[in-house]
Amino acid sequence: MTKTNELPIGMFDSGVGGLTVLKALRKRCPSEDVIYLGDTARLPYGTKSSLTVSRYAVQCAAELVGRGIKLLVVACNTASAVALTALREAYPDIPVIGVVEPGARAACHATHNHAIAIIGTESTIAGGAYQRAIHSIDAQARVVGHPCPLFVALAEEGWTDGEVPEAVAARYLDPVFNPAPGTESPTVPDTLVLGCTHFPLLAPAIRNVVKAETTIVDSAATTAETVNDELTRRGIKRADSVFGTINYLTTDDVVRFARTGTRFLGTAIGEGEVDLVDI
Repeated sequence: MTKTNELPIGMFDSGVGGLTVLKALRKRCPSEDVIYLGDTARLPYGTKSSLTVSRYAVQCAAELVGRGIKLLVVACNTASAVALTALREAYPDIPVIGVVEPGARAACHATHNHAIAIIGTESTIAGGAYQRAIHSIDAQARVVGHPCPLFVALAEEGWTDGEVPEAVAARYLDPVFNPAPGTESPTVPDTLVLGCTHFPLLAPAIRNVVKAETTIVDSAATTAETVNDELTRRGIKRADSVFGTINYLTTDDVVRFARTGTRFLGTAIGEGEVDLVDI
């Protein structure tokens, strides 16, 4: 019988953006085996109702749980915002970690002036999950949510540096971090949360726009740290020095998943490494 610590970690997203979380997890917990599911047939989740996203999330989790996992990572901001309760009710014996709460905690820890900006998709910002999570930790925080939908397309196309992404970043972020004279907000945020798993790819362009002293919180990295802490706390962290394996699953277009996923993971994904599943 397989010991719990030897079981893999399950992770899902609506597409390939969650591979930035996987990349961070590989750095933090290199010995862990991971099964990654990209539900590309039904993306984007951000345009769906909360009930639909919760149903999709539970279905993705069922596919991963059926393969035997010790912990579930919801590497999707939309699903993390609306489906964690449904997932925890469906699988009470498996720890479930989303990307919103770790990012919120890291932002509250990093800020000195209690002014925090969050960038994400329109649905993530409109849903207010990060805002609520931050205020639950720091009731005095002044939180500014700013949707940056073009960042997703730029990341998907691989346009992550140069004039185009920097111009887009400036258009989105200058009003928050570099306001024109006479339009300054009471306090310019000193902390910026990347509230979408696509956005770490654009971090260099974003860094060139925001103030040098601004702390950029990558929710992928903070989620990986939370996973490590949870594995350690529960005594189920794999102690082997062997490098863990990754199994890739997708619900549509293996070729595109491998091609686009390679960009997000930063490591080549061969088409033969990706299995097509029907959920």
